[in-house]
Amino acid sequence: MSTKPLSLTERRKAATQLDIARAAAGLFTERGPDRTTAEDIAERAGVALRTFYRYFRSKQDAVAPLLAHGADRRRALLAESEPGAGLTDALERAVEESLSASDAHTTEGLRQMRALLRAAVADPALRAVWYRVNQESEEKLAPVLARLAGPDADPLAVRLTAAAATGAIRVALEAWAATDADVTGPGSPAELAVRCLRELRGGMRLLAD
Repeated sequence: MSTKPLSLTERRKAATQLDIARAAAGLFTERGPDRTTAEDIAERAGVALRTFYRYFRSKQDAVAPLLAHGADRRRALLAESEPGAGLTDALERAVEESLSASDAHTTEGLRQMRALLRAAVADPALRAVWYRVNQESEEKLAPVLARLAGPDADPLAVRLTAAAATGAIRVALEAWAATDADVTGPGSPAELAVRCLRELRGGMRLLAD
């Protein structure tokens, strides 16, 4: 599925948002959200405070791009599949690849996510951002699944599959974050997410190949 390339301005905006998100995640890990201010995040990211508030409403909201990064990558990978190629296998491949710590960048991103999910347990505002990111991911996943499932697919089944798959990945990431399992191997995000998806197969029409 082809998508319109981002303009230079859009790429710069996305890069700035991700820089701010990484700065926020680092400070939350070091100090905790309660002892981190928007000013601290802006200073570490090397941007003006007004720039911070141009993109984000709160300090907790600043980590949304980081929390959404894996889901964005999964959708991009899934969108490369062709209709009729096997939705279950395509979804599993996209999930496994997006959560596999195949390089230093992905490994660091997963570790930052673990720290944020642990912090979210005691921070309702941060937890709300995580839930919002998952809701938005579900909404963006549905049209990708609809294209792959074909024009005859039941819209309700597509929507339910998007919700279930998103929920399964969320549960897997939260379960992993609560343990000391590594980013690879048994108990890793990729392993748990694929396991959760497979648990859904029996009851989901689109995934029951």
